[in-house]
Amino acid sequence: MADYTELKVRVQPRASRCEVLGWRGDALAIRLTAPPVEGAANRACRDFLAEALGVKRADVELLSGEKSREKRFRVAGLTEETLRGRVAALLPES
Repeated sequence: MADYTELKVRVQPRASRCEVLGWRGDALAIRLTAPPVEGAANRACRDFLAEALGVKRADVELLSGEKSREKRFRVAGLTEETLRGRVAALLPES
């Protein structure tokens, strides 16, 4: 059985660039250039998370929040500890 973890994400669509902002409580805040129209932001979020976390696109599944800025994803192949480590590597130095 493969490891997986659930990831809460807070999305800011229509940003000037795609980037990880950091943790806001238990949710990962990210900016996306895609608009929140016809699922474009959901697809962009899934693609961005897969690339940023170093997993296949098929390993990132939207569980809830299809029409909300607050989304919940399942990321296959990563434990929570590994996921948090990969996110930490993406954050700018404080």
